[in-house]
Amino acid sequence: MTRHRLPLFILVLTIVAIVGAIVATSGATKKVPQRTAAAGSAISLSRTPVGQALVDARGRTLYLFAGDKPNVSRLSVAGQAVWPPFTSTTLPMATGGISAGQIGTIAGTKQITFNGHPLYYYVGDRNPGQTAGQGLNEFGARWYVLSSRGAAITSTASSLSASPSGTSPSSGGAAGYGY
Repeated sequence: MTRHRLPLFILVLTIVAIVGAIVATSGATKKVPQRTAAAGSAISLSRTPVGQALVDARGRTLYLFAGDKPNVSRLSVAGQAVWPPFTSTTLPMATGGISAGQIGTIAGTKQITFNGHPLYYYVGDRNPGQTAGQGLNEFGARWYVLSSRGAAITSTASSLSASPSGTSPSSGGAAGYGY
């Protein structure tokens, strides 16, 4: 009887191995593609609900994370699922009054920086110019759009509409990291 059980055992083991290989290569563990700017992309200014703010070549709003250090991203991997880094294989062009000298990258990565701030998108922004992430406190610090000088714009759309001039004294901010 052991002669019949051994071939049956080998057959079952072979089937399990084949099914396992099919499942492993079927895409059950797909990687989520990171948003990467196309070569020749640009950083520019665009009118947003919080004023003129930095956007990419497609008009998507760019954010800074107040928890970052100059030229160092401190955002967790979990945070990057909500706030994907703005990356590019080449430095984006500066257009619309943006200074090319303020564009850089984090050493050893493809993440783009502006005035030393690592740049991110917000997954809640569905259309160009949206600023749904403005002022959110997520992953340990606040998120802000950037002015043409690379400073955090700390005003919100509602504070702009309440202001007689349409601008906020905090919208320009200092170029440093003191938010």
